[in-house]
Amino acid sequence: MFSDRESAPPTPEGVDMERPSAARIYDWFLGGTHNYAVDREFGKKVLAGFPLVRPIARSNRAWMHRVVRAAVAAGFRQFLDLGSGVPTVNNVHEIVRDALPEGEHASVVYVDYEEVAAAHAHVMLEQQGVTDWVRFVQADLRDAKRVLKHPDTKALLDSTQPVCLLLVAALHFLGPGDAPDRIVAQYREKLAPGSWLALSHVTIDDAQNEVVTDALKVTDAYKSTSNPFWVRTHDEIKEFFGDWRMIEPGLVHLTDWRPDNPQWLATDDNDVRPYNWGGVAEKPR
Repeated sequence: MFSDRESAPPTPEGVDMERPSAARIYDWFLGGTHNYAVDREFGKKVLAGFPLVRPIARSNRAWMHRVVRAAVAAGFRQFLDLGSGVPTVNNVHEIVRDALPEGEHASVVYVDYEEVAAAHAHVMLEQQGVTDWVRFVQADLRDAKRVLKHPDTKALLDSTQPVCLLLVAALHFLGPGDAPDRIVAQYREKLAPGSWLALSHVTIDDAQNEVVTDALKVTDAYKSTSNPFWVRTHDEIKEFFGDWRMIEPGLVHLTDWRPDNPQWLATDDNDVRPYNWGGVAEKPR
């Protein structure tokens, strides 16, 4: 159930409460409780202009679930989630835990620079008693060196073994000036052979003309937040995978990537289908 409550969680020191945050807005779209009035008001305005935003967010989360389960089934036991936001609403470590064969162990590292995400993540993971295998690194994903050399990353992830790198609905918050292709390449270079890169990204390639205008209004609206975003094409997104081998079914709309749980969607697949590309690629061994 989605939360429209008016009370907010405690405000961590240093959190900007004047501008809505993409991480907290996304949390609200997913039905989470780690958001504030400024985020909910912004989210309501977005939904009024483009109601598909919420089911699109849920479709994206459902895709992440399928990817993580596929990675666990393929033998992955190390996960690095970049731009994770607030790790709530059935996030990576919970999916990993439920998918792991009995007696096996895994490691999950969440990465986000936002104060509120970090503050709530640390408390949440402590309360769940999972900090021996799940950590939250407060860092900017654009700084690959800092992320990969952070003590918590090094403590949990063995750099000589394959890692499932997740960039779920994250790269569209990086503009051309951030050189996102270079950033992703830095991670690809450092990961061990056999690693996976799982990436989803907003698009309007296949959207109908009559709804493109409304979709672009969302892009304009986000310019007033602390996290504006950019829409990219299939070909532009494909470049992020470099020379890694795409895993079947390739770079496709999220609802077409090994669908198995349509109950996550609040509307017909065809309604949300055009607005995201997603895929997984493997580093050559």
